[in-house]
Amino acid sequence: MRPDVILVRHGQTEWSALGKHTGITDVPLTELGRRQGVALADMLAGMEFGAVLSSPRLRALQTMEIAGFGHLGVIVDDLQEWDYGAYEGRTTGEIRREVPDWSVWSHPIIEGESVDEVGDRADRVIERALSASGPVALFGHGHLLRILAARWIGLPADHGRSLVLQTATVSLLGWEGESRVITRWNQECPLPSNDPLV
Repeated sequence: MRPDVILVRHGQTEWSALGKHTGITDVPLTELGRRQGVALADMLAGMEFGAVLSSPRLRALQTMEIAGFGHLGVIVDDLQEWDYGAYEGRTTGEIRREVPDWSVWSHPIIEGESVDEVGDRADRVIERALSASGPVALFGHGHLLRILAARWIGLPADHGRSLVLQTATVSLLGWEGESRVITRWNQECPLPSNDPLV
């Protein structure tokens, strides 16, 4: 059995809209984020999962609930977003005023996690997913899911930098023969064109 893994990034929050690093802070979905959750429900309709796992952070839990999988979801601490430590709640631009050329991918995260520590958590999530009896849905966060995808295909954790992931998107990690591959990436949920928040 080689279960596919469906990555679902949570809907928009106020901080994600502003580009703020949001790790352990519980920021709820915006109204647009809630509507994105409904659109995600349409995208995932009819899919049956061997397991549904979620980050413990509010934004992921709300997205999972609105998308219709709250009754199946199991909270997994390893799925929570990168702990940004001293950089929590700040944008890259703000941080670069103090640390020129700063990047979450290449610089030490003061009082937080290293990229490799996040990669270790992603590896544990992958091992758990591989033991499931069918496809696995993971409701999580931008950086963590990017790192998880890199680890899925055998790349170092910091290669997640090359995988842009928008809010309220669905991605698919699958198989080609015995090789783990990225089958679909960053598919945005469709909102009606007449939605006033689009």
